[in-house]
Amino acid sequence: MQIQAMLISHYQDLMNLLNLSAGIVIRESDSYESIKRYLNRNPDLNFIIKDKNKIIACIMCGHDGKRGYIQHLYVKEDYRKQGIAQNLFNKCVNSLKEIEIYKSHIFVLKDNDEANEFWEKNNWKLRLDINMYSYNTSNIENI
Repeated sequence: MQIQAMLISHYQDLMNLLNLSAGIVIRESDSYESIKRYLNRNPDLNFIIKDKNKIIACIMCGHDGKRGYIQHLYVKEDYRKQGIAQNLFNKCVNSLKEIEIYKSHIFVLKDNDEANEFWEKNNWKLRLDINMYSYNTSNIENI
């Protein structure tokens, strides 16, 4: 099993994998066209791991020019506790560092205990000093 670049050709297998997770919310903004734009905008920052030609883990990562943003880190349940998630996020932050992006953020649902524990265990700091607000210009609530 090796880390590979995520390609738009992986889209359907990726969505099948992410739909296994109770902790990742798939939204309208995870459409084929949106993911294609995201991958094109963030080359060399999104990764998968396959076993026997099946995607078993993924991570998506992008940046705004000064901060990195990690999304959709997921490892299939029967592959957990093997360091796969840590290898994926290390690959992302190291790839960001290569393009001089030194600080990254991830948004985790408050009730996703497993993910929150993972990030805290890996020295990511829970921010209590800021609030996150969202504004939707679409008629689609789940965008």
